[in-house]
Amino acid sequence: MPSKKNTKKLFLWVLLLSITFGFSQNNAKFKVVLDAGHGGKDPGAVKNGVQEKDVALDVVLKIGKILEKNKDVEVIYTRKTDVFIELRERANIANKAKANLFVSVHCNSVKTGNPIGAMTLVMGMSRTGTNLEIAKTENAVIFQETDYKTKYKGFDPNNPETLIGLKIIQEESLLQSIELATLIQNQFRYELKRKDKGVHQQPLWVLDATVMPGVLIELGFVSHPDEAKYLSSESGKEEMSESISNAILAYKNDFFSGGEVTEIETVVVPKASTSTKTSTDSERVTTEKNNSKSSKTYYKVQICAGNKKVETKPANFKGLKGITFEKENKLYKYFYGEETDYNACKKKLDEAKKKGYTSAYIVTFKN
Repeated sequence: MPSKKNTKKLFLWVLLLSITFGFSQNNAKFKVVLDAGHGGKDPGAVKNGVQEKDVALDVVLKIGKILEKNKDVEVIYTRKTDVFIELRERANIANKAKANLFVSVHCNSVKTGNPIGAMTLVMGMSRTGTNLEIAKTENAVIFQETDYKTKYKGFDPNNPETLIGLKIIQEESLLQSIELATLIQNQFRYELKRKDKGVHQQPLWVLDATVMPGVLIELGFVSHPDEAKYLSSESGKEEMSESISNAILAYKNDFFSGGEVTEIETVVVPKASTSTKTSTDSERVTTEKNNSKSSKTYYKVQICAGNKKVETKPANFKGLKGITFEKENKLYKYFYGEETDYNACKKKLDEAKKKGYTSAYIVTFKN
């Protein structure tokens, strides 16, 4: 049982983080912290002539270049060169910047087997199977830091019991983290036709220490010869950075709309499945209850989103009829059409674009 003194310290710490988190979501610009994993004396995974730190840095710089073309987006880097940055400092950079989003880029590797594919991790307490080994690997950089026992107050990446204590503020941003992770995986799966390894919750220190929504992307396995070639190729890095940028911008439009109903700027295809038990907007049924559809898959076109409720009459949506909406937290998402056939929904998408919703996209609903 914690002492009163420790309880008071914990309360003040949580209060401080709460204030910081609140401020970070009200910036005039949308601030994204891009974190290239490893660096300097820490190469990360090394296999098939590829170093994780090099791929991560190249992809992050390319993502930043794309995002910086948007005047309302500010990009902050934890590193822009081949230098070693402590995990604690990476988190400090994001928290001090009062960022809206933290995106950490890595590559995967295994000692046995020959898996292939991309996955995205969010903060969580799952500790099973291969994913736990990934979490241990990404956390283990702590051991390369001087005086790590003092800096991390006994945090041991190899002892799951030490990972429980920090999880307080991040519960509020978990849904947003899962949303971004899902958008990223959708891009990999549908746009790049990559093997989709899904979205997973894992205990990762760098995500736990940041107070804003965040993800850690495992671009692929350098331990797989073919995937290593793709990850290190210029075309592969260009494709991955563009996909991640698309997902970040789609997320921005959903969660940082400045109080107005705004059009979705980035085309994203149906939601990919996740290994978490937390429901996202694509897994919830519409506000109009219809039990007969609960066991079916159906599709809608999301045309816009914002945190103001708008009457769903055609005059408010450029003449489109049959508009429905869902409310998630303070965000209203507006949809056109409802089809059980994906190709039929694509026709609805074309109709929406002709009406002026040029960046509308299809969302899948199931169960």
